[in-house]
Amino acid sequence: MGTQFRKALTLTVTNFSQKSSPINSPPFPSGGCNWYIKFYPKGSADDNYLSLFLSPDDPKSLGLNWKRRANFYFVLLNQSGKELHRTPEIGDQWFCDDSLSWGFPQTLPRKKLLDKIFLDNDRFNIEIYIKVIEVVEGYHMFPASFTNKLLRSSLEYPDKSEKETVDINGFKVLSSQVTSVKRIFEEHPDIAEDFRSKNQVVKTEYMSVLLRVIETMAKPPQSISETELSNVHSELTELTEVGFKLEWLKAKLEEVCVAFKKANADGCRIQQLEEHVKNLEQTVSDLKVEMDKEKAKSTAKVLSLEDTLSDLKTELGKEKAKNATATDKFLLLKDTYSDLKVELEKEKAKSTSAAAKVLSLKEALSDLKVELDDQKIVNSATTANVLSWEDDDDLFSHTNCLGIQQKTNAYKRIN
Repeated sequence: MGTQFRKALTLTVTNFSQKSSPINSPPFPSGGCNWYIKFYPKGSADDNYLSLFLSPDDPKSLGLNWKRRANFYFVLLNQSGKELHRTPEIGDQWFCDDSLSWGFPQTLPRKKLLDKIFLDNDRFNIEIYIKVIEVVEGYHMFPASFTNKLLRSSLEYPDKSEKETVDINGFKVLSSQVTSVKRIFEEHPDIAEDFRSKNQVVKTEYMSVLLRVIETMAKPPQSISETELSNVHSELTELTEVGFKLEWLKAKLEEVCVAFKKANADGCRIQQLEEHVKNLEQTVSDLKVEMDKEKAKSTAKVLSLEDTLSDLKTELGKEKAKNATATDKFLLLKDTYSDLKVELEKEKAKSTSAAAKVLSLKEALSDLKVELDDQKIVNSATTANVLSWEDDDDLFSHTNCLGIQQKTNAYKRIN
């Protein structure tokens, strides 16, 4: 049995966020039987966790009281191969009819894994590492459940296209199989020495299985599916258990497996590239939709800005019209002001001339007053002289008085 862990299978999970139903991996061989991984995206019991379990692929084919003691663990990785989570090792657990499955009901919180693979196209890989420590083979009643299945198949669904059979080394085979069966016995004459069943129907069906195995292994590696290869493993094991000597075919199977892995690796690479291209195309499509949305928003914004600009132009035209009217009013007021200023200057000039006349008249009046006062003094002196002249001629006196009176009247008129 194995003493070291080996990576037995890589299961790729895509669109994880959309998955809810359990996922079964393709079967893989280890410790004389096939196994598979059962993955629960939303947990086996709790939706908040993801669950991982390991189980035998076809426990009924292992016979009665079979057992396998195995150690194993799971590793979750992103697309780049970076480890996201590693489960603890499950050690020395017995798988049997009463315990068909072992694993981790709460492997990892679902949200935690979603956060880790958010930028990884919603995909990740699950690897299982296993070593089978002990094998207890089961026993078959007659000759095995697989044999009974073949027998039922031949009885329920007989081949109606070919009824003629030919006996070759104790095996009744169809006429179309004669050449192939003869060649097998020619190259490996001891192939059926230990074959135990005496039932001709069962022997015929087993020979058909052997031919099918050889036919599958003769295919180009790239055209063999993983399911076909897994079936070849199971059928070859069953054929060996019922007594066929197939060491030469097992060696050939190892070569086919190596070639298959190489072809599968190349195919996986191509598939990964195709998926990458598909994801990129989806991203481009999403970006195009987003761009169209942004373009629609931008167009709406441009139209809104154009409407706003049009409104502003209209408002500007109105303001210009108002400003033109205000300018006309200003010019009219300016002209009126200018005219009034000229008129004011004229009036000021007139006022200055009148003031000069008044001043001249005032000066003349002042002169007349002075002259009048002087005349009064003269008149006072004259009167005194007249009074002293008692015997003057009355005519002389009268004449002088008349002259003075005329002058006085003249001054009055001036005043």
